[in-house]
Amino acid sequence: MTEKHGLNQETLRTAQDKWQKEVLDPSVKRFKEREGIVGTSSVETKTLYTPLDAEGDGYLEKQGFPGQYPFTRGVQATMFRGRLWTMRQYAGFGAAEETNQRFQYLLKEGQTGLSMAFDLPTQLGYDSDNPMAMGEVGKVGVAISSLQDMETCFAGIPLDKVSTSMTINAPASVLLAMYVVAAEKQGVSADKLSGTSQNDVLKEYVARGTYIYPPGPSLRIAADLIAYCAERVPQWNPISVSGYHMRDAGCTAAEEIAFSFANAIAYIDVVLALGLKIDDFAPRISWIFNTHNNFLEEVAKYRALRRVWAKLLKERFGAQRPQSMMLRTHTQTGGSTLTAQQPENNIARAAIQALAAVLGGVQSMALSCYDEALAIPTEKAQRIALRTQQVIAYETGAAETVDPLAGSYYVEALTDELEHQAWALMRQIEDMGGAVAAVQSGFYQRRIQESAVRYQREIESGKRVIVGVNQFTEGDEGSALRFQVDPGVAKLQAQKLAKLRATRDNAAVAAALGRLKAAAEDPKAPLMREILTSVKAYATTGEICDTLREVYGEYQPPTVI
Repeated sequence: MTEKHGLNQETLRTAQDKWQKEVLDPSVKRFKEREGIVGTSSVETKTLYTPLDAEGDGYLEKQGFPGQYPFTRGVQATMFRGRLWTMRQYAGFGAAEETNQRFQYLLKEGQTGLSMAFDLPTQLGYDSDNPMAMGEVGKVGVAISSLQDMETCFAGIPLDKVSTSMTINAPASVLLAMYVVAAEKQGVSADKLSGTSQNDVLKEYVARGTYIYPPGPSLRIAADLIAYCAERVPQWNPISVSGYHMRDAGCTAAEEIAFSFANAIAYIDVVLALGLKIDDFAPRISWIFNTHNNFLEEVAKYRALRRVWAKLLKERFGAQRPQSMMLRTHTQTGGSTLTAQQPENNIARAAIQALAAVLGGVQSMALSCYDEALAIPTEKAQRIALRTQQVIAYETGAAETVDPLAGSYYVEALTDELEHQAWALMRQIEDMGGAVAAVQSGFYQRRIQESAVRYQREIESGKRVIVGVNQFTEGDEGSALRFQVDPGVAKLQAQKLAKLRATRDNAAVAAALGRLKAAAEDPKAPLMREILTSVKAYATTGEICDTLREVYGEYQPPTVI
């Protein structure tokens, strides 16, 4: 018989059964529990949680202390008492000049890091004057077609003092090369740079669609960037494995954990095959997860994420350094939870999600802005989002103690259940042959689709209430306040590219791209060195990516039914 919280477990179970029979059941008979209780995304929520729901290993094995394995309670001993999370708002639109102005504005308003959004042509490896880019230049992010654009984007911003996160995947090596060279032109060496390249193409095949090459070459390119950064850009996170986009596509919290970690295993295996040791690069694997509306599930999710990752790195990969086992994550509040109806309600949603992320112990955060369901955020919306983070940091007291919700029977039970479901899903993916096989078979896509459809049906039936959408609606729900990208951006970009191609050393560009093609054709040759040489010669994003397309081809997705 175990003792827990000063209670004999059998005594507690007997007392709970008696309470249910004598108190709960008659109460429910008189006052039915309200309809619309749908639980979390992964767990059916019970009426009451007690120590019986948090049974299992002892405190030291499951929770421990912050800054210590298994890191359930946080990756630093003092967490936010020592240093607040990095506050960065996702920004970028139009041409480089406009994005530079927005970056300068956000830094002036107190933002402590930059998060860079790229337009769809850049994400897909096309130049702004490519016919495939028509209608999309500068629309959902900044257009970066050459080193010239990157230099303009960060003009006047000291890159040795500001960390930059780049949401870029298939062309991540090209964009980081441009950033490194732009920094060198400022007099800042690569070893002084800090920031993150997302560089997680596996989730692109199942959630976003901005892939270029098939999975095999994509993993090679990603691993090459990780190896390069481990040697030359030691303060840079060369990959940010993303659960965010899969969650926004519709998966549950448990699926978000499992799919992200299965993808990370695939990347690690490829990097280990290059000859690196796990402790050489694991401390610089970073993450981005999505914070949704179920407040306590999200707190529990971040605790479960840290515990599962620590066990995975220690037990599967034999990591020795504590830093290798620490899951350090950025989060952005849920873009898919924003509503175009009554958009001001999104301010409350983002605030609640942000508080959950803080109580869950994240290291970096951006809030999706209240008008983002309508268009690119306005300056006012980004300022409100940043001020929301600052209010949480300085006014709520949420940052004054470490892991303040630990010990809640519900939070501990949710943490355990999310961990249990994640491990089960990861074993299922492993049995299929790993993440690449799961992607190619459509397993991820089907699971995400099923979860998304289930959620949507709950909204449409009224079982799940979305304020302002299926309840508490008003007449005209939209907003006239919409940010508009200058329609002349595409023409400006085309003019800049024409001038660049007329004035650069085109023989040097051709030679650099020739060497890059030869390296791509050699399975053992490093790629980043030739990409850097091409960037320095002012080869464009499209020219570099097209060179790799010639060797690797383009990915054709499976039909998922």
